[in-house]
Amino acid sequence: MTAGEWRGVPNLARRHWQSLWLRRLFQALTWLGVMLLAILLFRIARQGAVWLDWDFLTSFPSRFPARAGIKSALAGTLWLIGLTALISVPVGVAAAVYLEEFSRAGRLKTFIEVNIANLAGVPSIVYGILGLAIFVRGIGLGRSVLAGALTMSLLILPVIIIAAREAIKAVPQSLRQGAMALGATRWLTVRHHVLPGALPGIMTGVILALSRAIGETAPLIMIGALSYVAFVPEGPMDGFTALPIQIFNWTARPQQEFHGLAAGGIIVLLAVLLLMNAAAVAVRHRFQRRR
Repeated sequence: MTAGEWRGVPNLARRHWQSLWLRRLFQALTWLGVMLLAILLFRIARQGAVWLDWDFLTSFPSRFPARAGIKSALAGTLWLIGLTALISVPVGVAAAVYLEEFSRAGRLKTFIEVNIANLAGVPSIVYGILGLAIFVRGIGLGRSVLAGALTMSLLILPVIIIAAREAIKAVPQSLRQGAMALGATRWLTVRHHVLPGALPGIMTGVILALSRAIGETAPLIMIGALSYVAFVPEGPMDGFTALPIQIFNWTARPQQEFHGLAAGGIIVLLAVLLLMNAAAVAVRHRFQRRR
């Protein structure tokens, strides 16, 4: 062993010691976050479980806690997230396909990529202001479900585009070359080989994006989503409320009964989120098995 190697032995032992303690520190911080989340969920479940029944799901909001429910908020959330998915997913995936498969390197592509990356970090309240100026007042959609869905689509489009681009990049280049060598055009290659191979990663990005959209409150407040709705939306141009708005409204009231109702609404919102994610994960695993 040379002199330089002898001098490196103490440094190696010190690095191993630092690695061990840093790993323990990170483990402790991880379990601390899990414990805090478990405590929060336990408190919400204990406070809101007593309000969960069929009447709570099928009743409209009321000034009287015993009669209050989330029927209109639940229906508005389903309308909102459904329209948001119909608008944002095709547009986001199409943008990602264009940027990765069809656009040429240049200043325009760089400009678009930089702006998409920046938009992914913009606070949600800014999208609410844009939705108010463009969709509610500019186009004249008013306080409708469609205006809310378009605003939420603006919010999650950068996330979908970035995730879809990374999934498309992960598809082996040899797959494209083999398809083109057999006579397939660029579009046929993308349609029959690239997109099916990238679909699991795209679905992961869609899950994350829609999970963010379903819990956002600030953009909906900015576009004027109603806090008290005693009807169920029957079309995209109807007024609406959503579970985050209804929960926010109940938590602002001084009565403890409304705080319990808010906890019940949080449980329902989490259940909707988990069901939506489970369905998306099932679709993703199905395409992974087919691949």
